[in-house]
Amino acid sequence: MRNSFIWTVTLLAGLTVYPAANAGAQTKKTVTVPAATRILIRTIDPIDSSKQKTGYRFTAALETDLQVEDAVVAPRGTTVYGRLAQASSAGKMSGSSQLTLELTDIVINGAATPLLTSTYELKGQGEGKKTARKVVGGAGLGALIGGIAGGGTGAAIGVVAGGAGGTAVAASKKGEQLQIPSESLLEFRLEQPVSLPVAE
Repeated sequence: MRNSFIWTVTLLAGLTVYPAANAGAQTKKTVTVPAATRILIRTIDPIDSSKQKTGYRFTAALETDLQVEDAVVAPRGTTVYGRLAQASSAGKMSGSSQLTLELTDIVINGAATPLLTSTYELKGQGEGKKTARKVVGGAGLGALIGGIAGGGTGAAIGVVAGGAGGTAVAASKKGEQLQIPSESLLEFRLEQPVSLPVAE
């Protein structure tokens, strides 16, 4: 009888301690990154208006630490994913090419968290017209830095950051095709605040 009582008490004690320990293990520190926070990325996958279609997902990496005040939420090099919200190729006779990009996810501690960001837009012109924006630079140099103005679709402004490697816009008699080389720098802004786990 005594041994049975001791065994019951021991079992109940184990059941009491385990959930508490498990709950503590599941508690992770998170930080809310406010809307309008800038996210500077460096593309890994090249993007071409003549090849990629709307919905194409591309991979990039943070070019600078993502910080909230003094806390580093995600360090430089963290993987981020994006998609082509719109992609159109210049027509044979008329029409212009267009690329509209947005970020969709950031990977922290092995888990992807969705993001809602402003868009970055590049738009070419048809035959006989000048390009709306020419992206200058080469792979490995960081060809493009985009400053978002107003935070809305079509509100992006391109800033050239270096000139080696030639233009990234391929012009032809059929209209200009737009290309964003690998290693290009692009800047987005968060459209909504997001709660992210702190990178371990």
